Amino acid sequence: MNNTNVTLGLKENWKQFTILVIVNAFVGGMIGMERTIFPQFAELEFGVASKTAILSFITAFGISKAIANYYTGRLANKYGRRNLLLFGWLLAIPIPIMLIYAPSWNWVIGANVLLGISQGLTWSSTVVMKIDLVGEKDRGFAMGLNEFAGYFAVGVVAFLTGYVANKYGVTPYPFYIGIFIAVVGFILTALWVNDTRVFVKKESATDGTASMQNIFMETTFTNKTLSSVTQAGLVNNLNDGMIWGLLPIILMSLHFDTEHIGIITANYPTVWGIGQLFTGKMSDHYSKKAMLFWGMLLQGVAILMFPFTESFYVLAFLSAILGLGTALVYPTFLSTIAQATSPTQRAESIGTFRLWRDLGYSFGAIISGVTADLFGIEYAVFFIGGLTIISSFIIKFRMPEQIHTAKDCIEVEEVKQALLAHKKIQIIDVRSKEEYEQAHIPNALNITLQDLKKQHFATR
Repeated sequence: MNNTNVTLGLKENWKQFTILVIVNAFVGGMIGMERTIFPQFAELEFGVASKTAILSFITAFGISKAIANYYTGRLANKYGRRNLLLFGWLLAIPIPIMLIYAPSWNWVIGANVLLGISQGLTWSSTVVMKIDLVGEKDRGFAMGLNEFAGYFAVGVVAFLTGYVANKYGVTPYPFYIGIFIAVVGFILTALWVNDTRVFVKKESATDGTASMQNIFMETTFTNKTLSSVTQAGLVNNLNDGMIWGLLPIILMSLHFDTEHIGIITANYPTVWGIGQLFTGKMSDHYSKKAMLFWGMLLQGVAILMFPFTESFYVLAFLSAILGLGTALVYPTFLSTIAQATSPTQRAESIGTFRLWRDLGYSFGAIISGVTADLFGIEYAVFFIGGLTIISSFIIKFRMPEQIHTAKDCIEVEEVKQALLAHKKIQIIDVRSKEEYEQAHIPNALNITLQDLKKQHFATR
C-alpha cells in the first residue's frame, strides 16, 4: 500500500479493524480455556495441592508473556506486526494438545510458558495494529473495542470450559475448545490480516510528539505519565494473577460446583470486556487520570470484600465490580501511552508497559501463593487488595493531569470535525488576497504567508 493512499481513522479502516477485533477475541479465548478449571486440573490430574505450586503455572505464563510483549514491541517495526501475529498463532496450536497428554506437572508449566509467548506476540500485535489504523482521534475507543473482544472472550470461554468440565470432566474435552480457537485464529490471520507499518509512516509525517532518549527507562521510571501508567498496569495484573489462581480455590472451599465457580469467575472478565465498549470511548473525552484512579480504587475495594461473604450472589456481584474497575483502566492505559509517545516509538513503549504489566501475573501468583501457604488465603487477598489501593494513590499524586505532547500540525479531518462541533477555533488562510477572495472557509482570517514571516521577524 502506497503511503499517499493511506488514510488514518476507524471509519476509513473499519474492515481491517473488524477483522483484528475478531482475531483478538480468539486470542482472549486461549486464556479463558484455563481460567476456571486449572486449580481442579492440577489437583485431580497431578495431585498438586500447594497454593504456591498450583500458581506456578501463572508465574510461568506471566514471565514468558511479559518478555514476549517487550520483544514484540521492539521487533514490530523490523519484522512487521502481521508476521509476529502469525508466529504467535503457530505457537498456540500445540498448547491444548500438550495439556491433554501432559505426563507430569512440568509439562503443564511448559505449555504455559508457550502460552505466554503466544499471548505476548498475538495480543501485543493486535493492540499496536489497531492504534496504527485509527490515528489520534479514536484511540481510546479502539482500545476499548480491542480489549472488549479479548476479555469478553476470556469470560465466555471460561464459562464454557467450566460447563464442559462439570459435565464431562476437567480433561480432555475443555481443551478441545483451545484447539479450535488456535487453528481458526491462525487461519483468520493468514487469510485476511494486513500489516500496518505504512500507517505509522503516514502518522509520523504529521506528528510532533517529542522523542524519548531511552524508551525503556522513561516508560518504566522517569516519565511521570508513562511510569504512573506502568506501575498501575503491573498492580492490575498482580491482582488479576491472584484472582485467577486463588478465587477458584476460595470457591471450591465454599463447596460450589464447577458450573457455579465458572459463573463467578467468568463474571469478572465478562464485565471487564463489555465495560470497555464504553470506557474506551470515555477515555477519548474524559480525564484519563481520573479514570485510572477510580478504576484502581474500585478494584482494591472489591478485592478486600471477597473474604467477608459466602453468598453466591454477593460473590458474583463483587466479581462484576472488580470487572468494572478493570474496565475503567485497561483501555485507558493503552490510549494514554499512545497519546504520550511518538508513532515510531509507540510500539516499543507499549511493549515495555506490557512487559511490566504482565510480570504482574507472576508477582501476583508468587506473592499470593506464598502468603496463602504461610498465613491463609484471606491474608493474601487483603495484601493484594491493599497494594491495589496504594497504586490508585500513586496515580493520583504522581501522574500529571494533562498529557503533554508537542503537536506541530493538525489533520484536515480534525479541522472539519471541530467546525461541525462549533468549537472555537481560528483558521488563518495564508494564500494571497486574490485567492482568498475567490473562495475561502467562512470566518477564516486572511494573513498571507509573506505577512506572517514579516510579523515573525519583527517580534524577534
